[in-house]
Amino acid sequence: MKKILFAVIFLGGLAVASCNNQPREIKVTGSAAPKANVDTTAKFTSAMVDNKRDPSCGMPVSAGIEDTIHYKGKVLGFCSKDCRDDFLKNPEKNITAADLKK
Repeated sequence: MKKILFAVIFLGGLAVASCNNQPREIKVTGSAAPKANVDTTAKFTSAMVDNKRDPSCGMPVSAGIEDTIHYKGKVLGFCSKDCRDDFLKNPEKNITAADLKK
């Protein structure tokens, strides 16, 4: 009886020791793989800019800001780089559409 009990304890201990419960590294590739250095947080908020509307298209900056510029001491937010580029073509004409905060 002692030999059987010893064998069961020995084999059970051997099984536990061989398993060692170490976490395994799983490598995900393809489209399911996480993208390195991708920041999904908003870079700009409407509180960071001096305008209420995109000066080029009139969209409220509270809907999202992709780019900003500094113009005559003001920080202006734009919904896209294209709108920013359009503004820079004729800033004096477009600045009135910015609806600057007071």
